Amino acid sequence: MAIEAARFSPSLAAAAFLARRPPPALFPFSLRRRIPLLHVLAGSSGGDGRVVALSSSELRKRRGLSSSSGAADPASDGDEKLRSLRRLFARPDVAIDAYIVPSQDAHQSEFIAECFMRRAYLTGFTGSAGTAVVTKDKAALWTDGRYFLQAEKELTHEWTLMRSGNHGVPTTSEWLNDVLPSGCRVGIDPFLFSFDAAEELKDSISNKNHELVLVRGMNLVDEIWGDARPEPPKEPTRVHDIKYAGIDVPSKLSFIRSHLTENGCDAVVISMLDEVAWLLNMRGSDVPHSPVFYSYLIVEVSTATLFVDSNKVSEDVLEHLEKAGVKLKPYEAIVSEVERDAAALAEFWCWLEDEVCKSVPLTEVQVAEKLLEFRKKQDGFIETSFDTISGYGANGAVIHYRPTPEDCSSVGSDNLFLLDSGAQYIDGTTDITRTVHFGEPSPRQKECFTRVLQGHIALDQAVFPERTPGFVLDVLARSSLWKIGLDYRHGTGHGVGAALNVHEGPQSISYRYGNLTALQKGMIVSNEPGYYEDNSFGIRIENLLLIKELNLANSFGGISYLGFERLTFVPIQSKLIDVSLLSPSEINWVNDYHEEVWDKVSPLLSGDTRDWLWKNTRPILDVTHRYSHAQDIA
Repeated sequence: MAIEAARFSPSLAAAAFLARRPPPALFPFSLRRRIPLLHVLAGSSGGDGRVVALSSSELRKRRGLSSSSGAADPASDGDEKLRSLRRLFARPDVAIDAYIVPSQDAHQSEFIAECFMRRAYLTGFTGSAGTAVVTKDKAALWTDGRYFLQAEKELTHEWTLMRSGNHGVPTTSEWLNDVLPSGCRVGIDPFLFSFDAAEELKDSISNKNHELVLVRGMNLVDEIWGDARPEPPKEPTRVHDIKYAGIDVPSKLSFIRSHLTENGCDAVVISMLDEVAWLLNMRGSDVPHSPVFYSYLIVEVSTATLFVDSNKVSEDVLEHLEKAGVKLKPYEAIVSEVERDAAALAEFWCWLEDEVCKSVPLTEVQVAEKLLEFRKKQDGFIETSFDTISGYGANGAVIHYRPTPEDCSSVGSDNLFLLDSGAQYIDGTTDITRTVHFGEPSPRQKECFTRVLQGHIALDQAVFPERTPGFVLDVLARSSLWKIGLDYRHGTGHGVGAALNVHEGPQSISYRYGNLTALQKGMIVSNEPGYYEDNSFGIRIENLLLIKELNLANSFGGISYLGFERLTFVPIQSKLIDVSLLSPSEINWVNDYHEEVWDKVSPLLSGDTRDWLWKNTRPILDVTHRYSHAQDIA
């Protein structure tokens, strides 16, 4: 799909979509015009040549103001917010030296809902325009001349007011380059920045060897805001009558599609709220002063999809959209719509199974090359994260096997095939292993595979106290194999970087007792037990896991307890599972995992690949059904 959509954020896709050509003059709205840059308010000439960047307390002192003048001084509350934010800087999944908080929401709106007023919450400054920047020991707010007096009153003593437009006042990037030592990491929430703004910032801070870090998966201000953060708006949408709109939705979509064709693209992601409302002849009330609703719209050559909270869509609005051929998906699903490593793997496995069943001759190298072809089609793909391990039969028993054109086997249907692969995307790193059999596996192979699966499930479900080193959990993945005298000669899990190294330390899950590094919230680790029968076959099942804090009924000793969240969504081949060895809870795990795979990945697929995913995510029989069926036969 030729979407020129940068993986900084779905909200940036519209800006990037027509990057190769200027938008046609006939467009009823200009995508480039409507994607604003970050409010980095550069200084301009003043009159006295002085730099006027003073802390809030100094400003009050010079003006003879006390904390009782104007707004109450929330210094203690503001200080605690900054302390809480800075504590997040040190988290392994964050690891930054500064954080930028703009005024915008993910749609670059002028007016925003209260739940997205992050800059106002953090700083106490309630003006509509401004940018906050926090380092480990400094905090500054940029705003323009409309708000100088208001900012002086509302900012706590921790904040330095940067009066944009006054002579000598630096931009945010200039200030960061001045106050940070060389080689620091500057974090942003990529949903809140346009592509151009992020690129401009990245280039500006690179002058001091600073790195722009896209803090994905969470907004740090939301993390400290917690339960006090207002709920997202839930007001219903409505149809904007044709007598006011003037042009019906099919005509507007047809106009957009004609320009998609002219520009050689298949789709456009529209994130500006007023543009979505205009195109669909709909209105809402999610944002003060603007009759719009939070949503994204993807328009393709033959389809259109609106990403919106379904509770906002009445029967009348749903009928209106259906008549225009517009499908509905949840608002949050826009993220998975532009991330497709799991989709690439589903397409690959569907292709490979079909080729092997047709007895098409394929070598291990050709299989690895074909997988790379599928991955290259995904937006944001950069390269593989390591050399693909593609091992058929006895080659799969070589743990770090690397096939070469001169020395490799063909992939057939008489033995197990192990494929360990990964990719680097602009926003993340993947690593996954699956073992499959395209014919009929032997009872021995099924038993070994099932015991590896049991170890995988045991680790996936682990709950452990904070400060637990990874080696403590290693036994969970081996216990089922140990019961029949089997084992494997490698670690169970390694750390994985965020768009960095696929093997990242110091954390690991391994039998190597010397690594005492504690597993911490926010770390990513692999879960990859295996079994290798020399000169015969190899088995490994690998997913990536995010370590998260669990909300349990108890907290013995006042400490936190941790667990895992799965990040990998590709089916585990059911024909290799000996269900008689599984407990009811393990069967439920397999069924729940496959249901999650279907829910997350199927919207990204179509045709034969979607059918393949459906077939490979069907529930396996539960224990009760199997026993009752056996009794019926008897």
